[in-house]
Amino acid sequence: MDEVTSSKKAMEGAKKGRCLASIGEDIFRDILSRLPASSFASAACVSCSWNRLCNQILSRPKLLSALSLNPLLELAVKEVIDKVLAEPIRPHFAIACVGPKFCLKKTHRLVTKSLSFRIPIVVSQGPGIIGSDAVSNEFREVKWVKGDWEAVNSQRNINRGIVLIVGFVPGLKVSAIPLLRPMDVRMLNVAPPVSLIDKFVMDIKDYVASVSGCTSPAAILMFGGQHSDMKPVLDKMDYAFSEETVVAGNECGCFLYSSGTDFEVIGGSKEYFSCKNTENHIYQNHKCGAVAIVFAKDRGNSPGDGEIHFHLALLTGVSSVGPTYKGASVRVTKEKESTWLTARREGSNEKLDGRRILDDIDDEIQSGDLYIGVTRRRKCFIGSEKGRLVSSLAFHEIQDGDEEYLYVKGDGIKTGDSFCFYHPNPEAALTIRDNIYEEFRNLKQDWGSEGCHLVNGAVASGDRKEVCGGLIFSCYGRGESFFGRQHVDSSVFLENFPGAPLAGMFCFGEIGRGSTILNRNDIENQNSRCCLHVYSTVCFIMVHTMKSLGR
Repeated sequence: MDEVTSSKKAMEGAKKGRCLASIGEDIFRDILSRLPASSFASAACVSCSWNRLCNQILSRPKLLSALSLNPLLELAVKEVIDKVLAEPIRPHFAIACVGPKFCLKKTHRLVTKSLSFRIPIVVSQGPGIIGSDAVSNEFREVKWVKGDWEAVNSQRNINRGIVLIVGFVPGLKVSAIPLLRPMDVRMLNVAPPVSLIDKFVMDIKDYVASVSGCTSPAAILMFGGQHSDMKPVLDKMDYAFSEETVVAGNECGCFLYSSGTDFEVIGGSKEYFSCKNTENHIYQNHKCGAVAIVFAKDRGNSPGDGEIHFHLALLTGVSSVGPTYKGASVRVTKEKESTWLTARREGSNEKLDGRRILDDIDDEIQSGDLYIGVTRRRKCFIGSEKGRLVSSLAFHEIQDGDEEYLYVKGDGIKTGDSFCFYHPNPEAALTIRDNIYEEFRNLKQDWGSEGCHLVNGAVASGDRKEVCGGLIFSCYGRGESFFGRQHVDSSVFLENFPGAPLAGMFCFGEIGRGSTILNRNDIENQNSRCCLHVYSTVCFIMVHTMKSLGR
């Protein structure tokens, strides 16, 4: 007799009042814990005693995930849904990352129908997905094909796939909060107005205050739109929230989201301007520059068996090269898509054009992408408050250089800002990766011991910690093409926490901010903070702190 059949028979017997008495509470609890999510939810409604046992089983947080490369959307969604709902869970939020050949609207509709209309759900398209296969359990890192889209589209199974992440976070409230932006198509490639960024930050603060009594969330997962410039947004968030607020995500992509409270589904790209009703969902005429999945402590919920904490591990992949410069003259294109600048070497008055600046580092780099890391010191404030000066490090990709200017992507650079060059460095990235691997291994030993916990990054006596799972946001340029072998970044987590699921996506701009268990600032100095990274991998880790006996 298989587990499902025996579980159904146990449930039938219990309805007649015989189950607990005949098989004992411990055995019955074990049976309930083997039920799929839907049967588990039904079992919790049978009686007060069943509900009590179900609450005991599902008292700790869960992060479940599954990946499918089935070329048929309906079957791919079914595979990942069946996998994540194969065990007890009460979904509090869901994230689905899909390939460019899968329709966002249809994916969102299928996922929402299978999970719930009342939880925040984000469906995002990015350049690749990461996770464990729903059928084979093989861990996969899949990048979508770039280039000739007509040729790609002629191959039926290319760029099709999905990874689904579902979370249960008792003791926390979760909401999806949008960063709106003007509908004017001429504003697509620029940052949202300051007023809308301020509103976005204040919306997050107001929501957190309403559910927890404080103004800084425990964590935020960010998904930026296809035409979003997240640098000024992240600068405001870094200014507004406490060090303990961890922020991770993807800067650039297409997405749809629903908040779970009003059944709205809002698009994050111009392709999704529509006004039609579909299965109680309302596709409205909104333009959304980004969406934040916000995690806040629930002041109405006691910690019970423990509390959830979030941590960040940053695996950097670029190294600085050449001297430090200061911007001498700065011009921004009308569309704000690029900046033209001349510069002076630090300590020199000679103004250099783009060609001479690039000649300074020509012998020190090989080929590939090249960036400048600009240290910006700006006054930051929300609304009408006084504010304060903050320093940040922002990366800008080099486009070209000639006898007039150095051309870099994006805006936000001012005359007098200092910068130096950065280039992808696999050797340095491997060194950092290996160091973090060792730190993970040490943390695993510390957390697995009763009576140990972290205080300001140091191990102290007290509670026991358990890693529930992780989300990974990795630069499209990393992976096998960068390191020469697969799963270099993912194995840092997988080999140290083999029982915890890991899933995520490849990105064009990795968001990572906050107090971290691995406070390595390899590309930052102590005074300049970086929230938006290049050639990096950001690992967002959910940890359950369990109360020690006798405390």
